[in-house]
Amino acid sequence: MPEEINRVLTDHVSAFLFCPTDAAVENLAKEGITQAVHRVGDVMADALFFNLKLARAKSNIMELLGLAKGRYALATVHRAANTDDADNMRSILRAFGDLSSQVVFPVHPRTRKMMNEWGISAGSNVLMTDPVGYFDMLVLQENANCILTDSGGVQKEAYLVGVRCITLRQETEWVETVASGWNQLAGVQEKKIIDLFENWFPRGVRVPLYGDGHSAEQIFNILSASLK
Repeated sequence: MPEEINRVLTDHVSAFLFCPTDAAVENLAKEGITQAVHRVGDVMADALFFNLKLARAKSNIMELLGLAKGRYALATVHRAANTDDADNMRSILRAFGDLSSQVVFPVHPRTRKMMNEWGISAGSNVLMTDPVGYFDMLVLQENANCILTDSGGVQKEAYLVGVRCITLRQETEWVETVASGWNQLAGVQEKKIIDLFENWFPRGVRVPLYGDGHSAEQIFNILSASLK
């Protein structure tokens, strides 16, 4: 991604570097950065664990949409590489329509616009909704039987809530989720998406790749100690 240039430049001039994962620490070392590097976990995990408790108490999205835990898949598609390519969108939507599960699909405005322009529709098992808020999204993710997405953030959230993820891209920022066996890269290949959904399930322990929800505290303590 173009913004990766900014990441490299910022890392090389920073006094402290707080990494979410071991892979991030290793990547910095490959760039020659080994001083003041701290593996603290991910503040995104902090936010998710904190807000998930609130979401469970405040969201009524399951009742509103008539959903039952584990009885639906959750899908998001918003990247331009998919939304702006009619063939990609047709392949993805055909795959959704052929899954042996209801698919809840909160539709990004750009995605809906392009689907309308190209006359692409979804199968009868696909429940297309307007975009949902953060609390509703957390609850939908936690209760899904699978998440299909081209979003970087949603891939990580899927891992954090313990739901298998099929990524509708050929690459991922969060390589640890693939290595751990909880995320699979399907691209936009209809048959591959369907095959993974029907036949692939994670095995083994889901380790805390992104920390225990106290990353911000670790960062605070490190910075506080440096000022003494």
